[in-house]
Amino acid sequence: MVRKTTGTRKTFKKAKAKRHPRSVVQRKNTTLPISVFGNMMKQFNLAASKLNLDSKILDFIKVPRRSTIVNLPVMMDDGSFKMFTGFRVQHSIARGPAKGGIRYHPDVNLDEVQALASWMTWKSAVVNIPFGGGKGGIICDPNKLTKGELERLTRRYVSDMSDLFGSEKDIPAPDVGSGPNVMAWFMDTYSMKMNQSVPHSVTGKPLVLGGSQGRVEATGRGVMFCVREAAKHMGMHLDRCTASVQGFGNVGSIAAKLLHDLGVKITHISDVNGAIHNPKGIDIQKLIDFVIKNKTILGFSGIEEINPSKVLTAKVDILIPAALENQITAKNAKSIKCKIIAEGANGPTTPEADEILDKKGIVVIPDILANAGGVTVSYFEWVQNRIGYFWTEEEVNRRLEEKMVASYKDVQTVADENKVSLRIAAYMLAISRVVEVVQLRGIYA
Repeated sequence: MVRKTTGTRKTFKKAKAKRHPRSVVQRKNTTLPISVFGNMMKQFNLAASKLNLDSKILDFIKVPRRSTIVNLPVMMDDGSFKMFTGFRVQHSIARGPAKGGIRYHPDVNLDEVQALASWMTWKSAVVNIPFGGGKGGIICDPNKLTKGELERLTRRYVSDMSDLFGSEKDIPAPDVGSGPNVMAWFMDTYSMKMNQSVPHSVTGKPLVLGGSQGRVEATGRGVMFCVREAAKHMGMHLDRCTASVQGFGNVGSIAAKLLHDLGVKITHISDVNGAIHNPKGIDIQKLIDFVIKNKTILGFSGIEEINPSKVLTAKVDILIPAALENQITAKNAKSIKCKIIAEGANGPTTPEADEILDKKGIVVIPDILANAGGVTVSYFEWVQNRIGYFWTEEEVNRRLEEKMVASYKDVQTVADENKVSLRIAAYMLAISRVVEVVQLRGIYA
C-alpha cells in the first residue's frame, strides 16, 4: 500500500472497505458486509468478458486512479471541536475531468464511494458526455447539524481537498444529504482559494449562482424517459400501467410525478419512515405537497400503511428503486413481479439478483443509464457556465430528452445484437468508449 500524508490528509492507492451497516449478508452464521465496489466489479467483469479487449487496458481502467481520505476538525456551535471523516475518489479522467456528487450520510465509507465514482465513469460514457468519474462523501448526519455547522464542515472539506478540485480536474455536485446550498458554499470556498469566481467548479448550484434550469428534476426526468422508451420497445402502454416507487426523495418523487402525468398509476411508495399503498393510485402532486410540509409520506390521507418490503415485491408493471444500494438481492428477487425495473438509485440490485431477474424475464434498466439524467444536466450546467449563456428550462429538457433517448437506443441496440441484458449492454458500451480514448491517448508510465 502506498500512502502519502500531508497534514490531516491521507491518500491511498488501495484501502480496505469499512463495514457498511446498511448492506450485510449472512455467511456461516457470520454477518459480513456486502461490498458495493465488489458488486460493481462483478458487473464490470461480466461485461468486459463479452469484449475482445487487452487485459492490461482493462486492469488500468477498472480501478480508481486516486482515493483520498481527510480528517476534518470542525468547530461546533457550542465551541467544541468534532472530527469528521471525508472521502474523494477519482475513478477516471480519461474522457474528461472527474465528475460526481458529494454524499453526506452516517454510513458513507470508502468502498461505497469508490463504487459510486466508478459508476460515474460508466454513466458519463453511456450518455457520451466528456467527463470521467468521481465521488465524495463525509461521514455525518446532516439532519443533526445546524446550518452553521454544516457550512463549516463543507468549507473545511473543500479547503482540505482544494488541490483535487477544479473545472478541468474534478467537478463535484449534490448527492444524498447535500444540495444547492452546500454547492453554494463549495463554490464560494473554492473561488476564494482561486481569488476569482469559478462557477463551473461545481454543478447543482442555486440558479442565481449559475445553476441550470431543470437540474433538480433531471435525474427523475431521465428515469421517466428510460421507462417510456423501454415500455415502447416492449409494446406496453403507460396509461395502462401500474408502478411502485422505493424512495420518495428527489429522484423517486420526480420520477413518480412525471410517470403519473403520463397516465401511470402509482400504487406503492416508501420512504425512510415507512410505506403506503392505494390500489386505485396515489395522487403524487398532493403527496409531494404533503411531504414538503410533514417530512414523511406517513399520515397521507386515503392510503394504507404497509410493510416497506412489499414495495419491492408488489404486483405492478414498473418498479423504481430510488433509495440506496443493495436493495434487490438474491433473497427478495424471486418475489419481484414487475415487468420493468428502472434503477433510480445507484447499485440497488446485486449481481446475484440480476441473474434471477434475467431468468424471470424482467427488464432492468441499469443505474448507469436510468439515472444518468442528473450528470447529463450537470454537464449542461458546466457548459452554460463556461460560455456565460443560459438556456431556458424547455431547452434543457429538450436536450436532456434527446440525450437520454439516444443513449437508451444505443444500449438497446448493443443488447439486441449481443443477446445480453440492458445492464451488460450498458457496461459494454461504456467500457468500449473509455477503452477507445485510452488507446488513443496511450498510458503514461
